[in-house]
Amino acid sequence: MQVAILMIHVVIAIALVVLVLLQQGKGAEAGAAFGGGASQTVFGSRGSGGFLAKFTAFLAAAFFATSLALAWYASQASQAPEAGIPDSRLIEQQRSVPTLDDSAQGMDNAAPVLEGSDD
Repeated sequence: MQVAILMIHVVIAIALVVLVLLQQGKGAEAGAAFGGGASQTVFGSRGSGGFLAKFTAFLAAAFFATSLALAWYASQASQAPEAGIPDSRLIEQQRSVPTLDDSAQGMDNAAPVLEGSDD
């Protein structure tokens, strides 16, 4: 479920960026008042401002909803018990395993000395 919400979240984020980039700024309306050809648009003489603004607001609300859902899933996952921590009885058993230091106690680790060098 979390993966599905994450994928929807990414698609909404990309669509939101595209919609914001498609919208015209507030200064573009001044040019349309002097015969900028606004009557020949697909969305009518008023332009696409109303439709794109409403759809952007809808996508923004959906983006916030998916963000909250993902945050809720993340908080629920942090309350789960840690799967990587072993049981205390298993830790006690592992302490009896021989280590490298145990086998090296009887060995002489002194470096060999070269005899006959008179430097």
